[in-house]
Amino acid sequence: MARDFGPVLGRRDLLRLGGYGLASAALVGMGASLTGCAPSAGGGGATSGTLTMLYFGDQKAATTLQNALQPKVKKIDKDLNLKITAINGTDWNDFLAKVLTLIAAGQAPDIVSVATEGLQLMAGKKLIMPLDDYVTKDMSTLKSGYFDDIHPALIEAMMVDGHLYNMPDSFNAGSMFFNNDVLQKAGAAAPATGWTIDDFHSTAEKISKVGGDILPFDWVVRLWGSWTSFLYANGGNLLEEGKYDGGDWLWGKAYDSGDASVAGRKGGWKWGAPTANSAASVEALQYVIDLQKAGFSPSPDVGGGGTLQGLFSSARIGMTIGGGFWAGGLHNAGMKDGSFDVQAFPTWKGNKSLFGTGGYSIFQSSQKKDAAWEVIKMMIEPESFDIMFPGNVTTPGRKSLMTAERYKTTGPKNWSVFYDQLDGSVPISAPSYYNALATSLNQRTTEAISSGNAKAALDAMQSDLEKVAKGN
Repeated sequence: MARDFGPVLGRRDLLRLGGYGLASAALVGMGASLTGCAPSAGGGGATSGTLTMLYFGDQKAATTLQNALQPKVKKIDKDLNLKITAINGTDWNDFLAKVLTLIAAGQAPDIVSVATEGLQLMAGKKLIMPLDDYVTKDMSTLKSGYFDDIHPALIEAMMVDGHLYNMPDSFNAGSMFFNNDVLQKAGAAAPATGWTIDDFHSTAEKISKVGGDILPFDWVVRLWGSWTSFLYANGGNLLEEGKYDGGDWLWGKAYDSGDASVAGRKGGWKWGAPTANSAASVEALQYVIDLQKAGFSPSPDVGGGGTLQGLFSSARIGMTIGGGFWAGGLHNAGMKDGSFDVQAFPTWKGNKSLFGTGGYSIFQSSQKKDAAWEVIKMMIEPESFDIMFPGNVTTPGRKSLMTAERYKTTGPKNWSVFYDQLDGSVPISAPSYYNALATSLNQRTTEAISSGNAKAALDAMQSDLEKVAKGN
């Protein structure tokens, strides 16, 4: 693969722009909100009382959501109320830590909206319960009303040891966004279906010759959509990939036997030994480091994407990794439909890409499990989606909601890539020790950027993960 870098461009102070709040949009898009209530004195079938929803964001947005959902909650039971309180955080691991603190203080909710990042942690600690019995009971309506409309990759990502713990409603796969104005200035064609890492590099080289304050690429230090996207495309992962046995109770009833997308589905992703310093990992991280050394990208931020969105929307970077949440984020930042587009992440050694999904679980300690299940079914209904996520701030899990009409006002033109990319995608590595993994990745990636040495930093990350994995 031709990946030689040209002359190093002059250093640019491109990180002074303010953010647009994309970090919050990304986390909400990946399911990083929390719903629930403290256990009541009622039994499992009790519905009256107050459900408290903990929301990732500001209180104004939380109150707006509360008011919008209340009529739907009242249709379940006229004596059931909903209260939504905002919780702030930088990233999922920060948010999850705050949730665990609430649980330790005896404030466990009934319903929790949890993303891929927190599922195995919560299931492993037996904080949330399997939904198998509820799903089986309502399979006759869920098959045509839900499962036929959602990609099985999202369902499998929410299973552990053969049990389904979460009903997903949204996801974000790591695609490549590009600024059409920047490509036009560079005389570069828009990435085509099936483009490769060589094509990506050639496009970056063309953009690098534009000059001024324009750089080819930028990214954010985090687990989702970071240098990890290059790692997946390079055939690697941070942990050994495996699957739990089981799940036949679901796959044989929820999906048609001839559905090719169900082939090979089992009982959830089983993360094995750390592989952070594999040859694929080192090559992927070193590649993005070399992009920066060559002046093809600025030094990335850690965690949030506000600066990144500012650079992209002001046409100062040409390409970046993003999911469906970027459609609404870029539109809200003032970018007009047609000024940006998207393509599936480029193929390297393969076309494996990453995704994160989010949905709803029931807490084991809940005394209102039946009511919680009814609320979950309400929240995953198609008509609830735009109430939960207004303005294309995430990707719908339901195929029926992926339409040209949805993206008519925000773009991108190639919106179908979001859902199509699920074929061949793998959920981000999220073992029960996710918080430690994310912390190590941020620290060691930052060290690698500073030193320019991916191998040394990833050797240290491998050591970090081996130590924490032994205790889990």
